[in-house]
Order: sequence, then C-alpha cells, then structure tokens
Amino acid sequence: MGNYQHTPVMTREVVELFRPTPEGLLVDATVGGGGHARALLGARPDLHLLGMDQDSDAVVAATAALAEFGARAVVVHGNFEDLATIVSERSEGMAISGILFDLGVSSPQLDWPQRGFSYWGEAPLDMRMDAAQPLTAAHVLNEYAEGDLVAVLEQYGEERWARRIAEKIVASRPLVTTADLVGAVKAAIPARARRTGGHPARRTFQAIRMEVNRELPNLASGLDESVHLLAPGGRILVLAYHSLEDRLVKERFARWTGASELPPGMPVEPTRNPLVRLLMRRPLRPQPDEVAANPRSESARLRAAEKVAAASGS
Repeated sequence: MGNYQHTPVMTREVVELFRPTPEGLLVDATVGGGGHARALLGARPDLHLLGMDQDSDAVVAATAALAEFGARAVVVHGNFEDLATIVSERSEGMAISGILFDLGVSSPQLDWPQRGFSYWGEAPLDMRMDAAQPLTAAHVLNEYAEGDLVAVLEQYGEERWARRIAEKIVASRPLVTTADLVGAVKAAIPARARRTGGHPARRTFQAIRMEVNRELPNLASGLDESVHLLAPGGRILVLAYHSLEDRLVKERFARWTGASELPPGMPVEPTRNPLVRLLMRRPLRPQPDEVAANPRSESARLRAAEKVAAASGS
C-alpha cells in the first residue's frame, strides 16, 4: 500500500472553531491521515486527542503522523456507531471538549485503485472503508434483488436512471471489476444524458459505496451519541461533501436546538430545553485559495454547534 497522503479540508476554520472550547479530550471521529488532528494539537497544547477511523490504513498513518505528541494523542480503529463505547473506554475521565466528523471518502481511498472506489480504471468491486467487514460492492451488485438495487440507487445516488441501471446490472451479472460496473451504467443511460452532468457512473458509485459502508445509518448513530458526550461549551463540527450527508446533519442540529419541525400554522409544541446552539446559520464553505490548491475541497460544507449548559431542574 502506498503512502497515505490526504490533504485535510478547511483546517483553518476547524482550528478556529475549536479554539474556545474547554480543556479536555477532543475526538476526531474520522482521523484519516491525521491532518486536522495535528493542527488542533499544535494550536491547543491543553487538549488531548482521541482519533478514530474505520480504515486500518488510516489508523496506521495517523498513529505515525501524531507520534510527536506522545501520550496526548491516541488513535484507534472504530466506526461512528461505536463512538460512545470507544469514548467511554478511552476518555480516562477527561471532559469531551469537541468532536469532529470529516465525512465521505478520502483521497487515498480514491487514489488507490485496488480499493475499488474510483470509476476510472479497472479494480475489484470492493469499496469497503473497513477491509475487515464482510459486505463488498461485489456482493451488493451481484446478490441484491433488482428492486433493492433500485432503492439503493434512488436513495443514496439520487439517480434518475436507477431502474434502467439496476436492470442492466442484473442482466450483466456477474460483475467482477469497476470497469464492468461502469460499462453497465453507460449501457443503461441514454446517450443524450451521458453527455452532461459529469461521469455517468458517479452517482451509482456513490450509492453503492454508501450502501456497502452504511454511511448514513452510521452517521446518524454517531451524531446521536456525540451530542450527549460533549461537556457544556464543547463543540461538534461536521464536514459534509454531498447533500444527503449535509441534510442529515442540518436536521439533527435543528432538532438539538429545539427548533420546531412542524409546518407553519400548526399548533406549537411546548418549548424544549435546547441541547446546543448553532455557531452559524448557514454552512461555511472553503475559501477560493483552498479550492484552487485542493479542488476536491470545493463541495465541502462545514456546520458547527456548541453544547449548552443544562437548564436548572432539567
């Protein structure tokens, strides 16, 4: 496996948003190559950091990248859905001052062909972020019923041509490589539609990857646990890269503030004690200089919230 070279996105903004948090333990729930973690530990000598990642290669890379910080940094293998368990086992009594989620697929995962995340070239149909898990893209594509494939493509890819693509995938079985999948998608989508909107297989690859890794269910679990782990004044930051992730984060943040989810004109529910306050109304986006240096950062959206002290008697 090659070097795990990953450029962290919106590092300046992440560091500044965590700067006012109380002393304690910061949890980087997607530590990757350790880029955000290094910047945060350098900016905040009073913090310890617990890094997590479901990719074993990232755990190795981040452990090496953060070695200079000694006992202040610990990196473990783990998934969002295990966040509460991992933090309780590793926090050593420290208050949780911040939690960072940097979502989506990393540059090394995209750039190493053998991982199967990219629709360029030819590679095994893998797409697992955690190589130890049993479910692969090959299983989804070759074993799922056609109707289930349609549901995956519509839900996670928002794919207009989901039914045609699913039908072609089933007719083309067995699919063995990423090139087989690209070929099936291209054959299913009308020629006029293939000429616009980027690579025709982009949405299909996104959908299959998200299904293989249970990305939205795991994110929902991790977010729901995170807000209860934070100490008052602690902050949660989420970097999302497509609308499905960002929509889920926006909904959770709104729920935690106690914002009503009822349509206008409906009877108002009793006001709940909010768990957090939003640090910005709209997500932050990368600055032009960062997008120029790292084009993959362009789609990033950063949302942040701060845990509020419990109301008296709550």
